[in-house]
Amino acid sequence: MGWILTIIAGGLAGWFAEIVMKFNTGLVMNIILGIAGAIVMNVVLNALGVPLFGPGFINYVIKGFIGACILIYVYRLIKARG
Repeated sequence: MGWILTIIAGGLAGWFAEIVMKFNTGLVMNIILGIAGAIVMNVVLNALGVPLFGPGFINYVIKGFIGACILIYVYRLIKARG
């Protein structure tokens, strides 16, 4: 996927995760969460051998959303302990 589509998909995924997880962040953080979340989910799913809808924009948004939710959850766990 190109850089522009990656940024758009990451922004959408991060924004959806922000809404679901009730985690107030800005546009840049949404993009970062979405892209990082997609990377995390790609690593996890590839390690487990589980494909998710194949390649494409929608696939990237779904993986980014799930991964961003996981990252937000882990952040909250670490913050609660500190």
